[in-house]
Formats: sequence, structure tokens, C-alpha cells
Amino acid sequence: MKISIVGAGAMGSLFGGLLAESGNEVTLIDVNDAHIDAVRTQGLRLATDGGDRQVTALKAVRPEDATGFPDLLLVFTKTLHTGAALSGVRHLIGPRVHVLSLQNGLGNVEKIAEFVPLERVLIGVTTWPADMVGPGHVHSHGQGVVRLMAADGVERRFVSQVAEVLTKAGLDCTSDGTVWAAIWEKVAFNAALNSICAVSGCTVDELGRLPDGSRLANEVVTEVLSVALRLGIDVDAAKCRANVANAIDHHRGHKPSMLQDVLAGRRTEVESINGAVVELAGPLNIKLPVTETLLSLVRLAEARSVA
Repeated sequence: MKISIVGAGAMGSLFGGLLAESGNEVTLIDVNDAHIDAVRTQGLRLATDGGDRQVTALKAVRPEDATGFPDLLLVFTKTLHTGAALSGVRHLIGPRVHVLSLQNGLGNVEKIAEFVPLERVLIGVTTWPADMVGPGHVHSHGQGVVRLMAADGVERRFVSQVAEVLTKAGLDCTSDGTVWAAIWEKVAFNAALNSICAVSGCTVDELGRLPDGSRLANEVVTEVLSVALRLGIDVDAAKCRANVANAIDHHRGHKPSMLQDVLAGRRTEVESINGAVVELAGPLNIKLPVTETLLSLVRLAEARSVA
């Protein structure tokens, strides 16, 4: 499959490297010149539980230098950058291109549907961890899965083909019509681990050093999923809490994206995660004291670091 990945940060590069290793024609697209140059000249250094190696069978370009129509455009930018990123690669969006979002947060389908018809939008969720060590160097330790579906809910052959391609690359993907529940469960997962790590400075596994870490995370999960349940989405709170516990136990040394952003002085995705949930909870008269407090704390940390 011919695949272009928009947003070649840690997650985009992990997926790109694994997809290239399994025989797909992969192009990484990003505006991080140091990373793009490193991949172009040396290949992508990819360290996973399967080993530390250099992946050279992939391209890396800036948006304006990308050419051709891919079969699949995989979006890994932050939600706040989705519109600008797709505008930058509008010339790649041909009449048969499908766009898959595995982004964090809520609101991505609506943004993507401004560029392609809804029937060519795929939405999914992944639990794979990844960290950018430096330009051209990504590592991922621990396991994950991918679940995806057509955004309009219609079963299509292309969706199952994408799932097969991702699974062949070792990414353990299933086509699943209940993805919206998974997306909300991932929102709860991220609202908990990302925001707590962002304000505490802890890596995910360090949250397990005291009972407070797991307790806070579980309180956020309960609050966020209470909104999903009120909206009629059949989420599994017990499974989500188990995923949080597994991450704390096994994602050793992993700095979630919000923590990475705060440390690097960048804007975080907190508005499309904690912020989006708090906004939806308001009209429903649902109180989210822990989630809202963490939202305020991340905003303060972000304001200080970005300034």
C-alpha cells in the first residue's frame, strides 16, 4: 500500500518505520527539518521490543515537497494542527485517497471531512507508546493495539485492507464498528495519564510509585466515561482502568505527549482531550472536579512553558 504519514513525530515515525519494514511504500511528511534530514540521510533509527535497527526503506519530506496520490493518508498531528496540516498536503488528496486519523482527542473527523468526503474518512484509536529520542531516532517499549472503522459507520473493504496492512506490520489492528467507544476510552486514558504526567513531571511508570498516581488516574477515567455513557456510548470503564494500570506497570520511561510538550515549550492537546470533555459535560450538568482541575493545571504549565 502507498502510505503518506502527515505528522512524523514519535507516533507517526513508529508507524511509518514498521509499515515500511513490512513492504509498504511509506513517506513521512513533517516540518521538523532536523528529523526529516536525519531520516533522509541515515534512515530512521527505530528501537522497539523487537530490536534496535535502522529503517532506510522510506522517504521523508516537507509537505511542499511531497508528490503523488497515496492510497492512504495517515494523520498523526495534534488535533489543533489538523486543519493546517491537511491544507499543506491538499495536493496529495486525490479522488480515491482515504484519510485515517489515529489522533488523540475529539473533533478530528469534523476537521478531516472539510477536505475529503466522509465516506473516505477512517477513524481509529491506538494504544502504542512512542518517544522521540532525537532527530531520526524513535523508541517504543511495550505493546499496543489499533482499532479502526469508517467514520460514517459503513463497512467497506478498504477498511479491512488497512487493518490487514497494519497487522502485517506488527501493529495488531482490527476493524471494529464500536470504535467510538474505544475513542472515548482512549480520551479517558489520555485525560488521566497525559495530564497527570504533564503537571507532575512523572513518566507513566513513575505514577506507580505512590497509590496517589493510580487513584487520580482512575478518578479521571470515571469522570470522563460518565460523559460518554450519558451520550449513549457503550464504554467499558473496567477495561479502561485495566489499560491505565497496564500502562503504569509496563510503559517504562514513557513521557506522554503532554509532558513532552510542556518540557519543550509547545502547546499541548489538553483542549481536545480534557477541555473537550469538560465542554461536553457542561450542558449535561455533569461535574468533573478532577478532570477540570487537571485541565486548569495543564493550562498553567503550558502558559508558563510556551511563554
